[in-house]
Amino acid sequence: MQQTESEVPPAPPVGKLTLKGIQRPINAELTHFRAYFRDAMKSEVFLLDRVIQYLLKQKGKQMRPILVLLSARACGGVDESTYRGAALVELLHTATLVHDDVVDDADRRRSVFSIRALWKNKIAVLLGDFLLSRGLLLALDHKDYQLLHIVSDAVRRMSEGELLQIEKARKLDIDEETYFRIISDKTASLLAACTMSGAASATEDEHIRERMKAFGQALGMAFQIRDDLFDFGVTDVGKPLGIDLIEKKMTLPLIYSLSRCKKADRKRLLRLVRKDQKSKEDIRTVTQFVTEQGGIEYATSAMMEYANEAKQELEILPPSPARDALRDLVSFTVTRQK
Repeated sequence: MQQTESEVPPAPPVGKLTLKGIQRPINAELTHFRAYFRDAMKSEVFLLDRVIQYLLKQKGKQMRPILVLLSARACGGVDESTYRGAALVELLHTATLVHDDVVDDADRRRSVFSIRALWKNKIAVLLGDFLLSRGLLLALDHKDYQLLHIVSDAVRRMSEGELLQIEKARKLDIDEETYFRIISDKTASLLAACTMSGAASATEDEHIRERMKAFGQALGMAFQIRDDLFDFGVTDVGKPLGIDLIEKKMTLPLIYSLSRCKKADRKRLLRLVRKDQKSKEDIRTVTQFVTEQGGIEYATSAMMEYANEAKQELEILPPSPARDALRDLVSFTVTRQK
């Protein structure tokens, strides 16, 4: 991203879009999917089923299944392979979240107790393994090899992105190119798998499938930058403000700001970021620095560039309520408050 200050657009206004409104074209399909997903997670082992029931009660926005279903609807229609694709994505995504909480020693997930907090690490790891195996078997039992390839490649990229971030975090030497590579792999790859899976279940047109993959990729980039911007804002989004700074994560607003400041200021700020224990004053100092250096403005511009790219990819599709919903989902992503 090479925007100059004069090219940076203002922050997008908060619209009236809601996820409930966006998913209206697939309300019936989403209801069917939820029942389908519950069945896909069932186990005859009492302990496992008990943990799964707890997990199902903590359902989030279900953005990924929504993406799969809307993409299929926009590209031709939803069938049984679409539901399998949505279930596979959600199973693998849920498995990675459960494992992430173990790796991060996290006791909370979306403001409620995590699996590892209630049942300890061993059960959490085994639950993640179970979910992964259920997803793989769901695809293999129906010979959905292309679907399996799409999602497995996303999981590979997610793992590589996470490891690259860990590697770079030790030295705090992440530049913009590395940052975009990390979020492309960690976040955008899974959303691209969602949109491509939906398209693959609805059309044989390889060009449309690739364009839908590109749509999901651009949407994922915008989504992650928006998430990173929350760290420097004032809105409670389910994670403590400044959590990325506390965890020494280098995000776009900070990376850009550090690239523009004097060497002495860079050393001073990096010294604060490296601290294992950061005070509220430390967080305020870094946040103020990023704001003054134009980091918020720059990251917002980058986010909007990806959002516009995502919307352009949808132009290949014929007009439909589902295509409109996907466009609205892009707008919702960059204006959401949590």
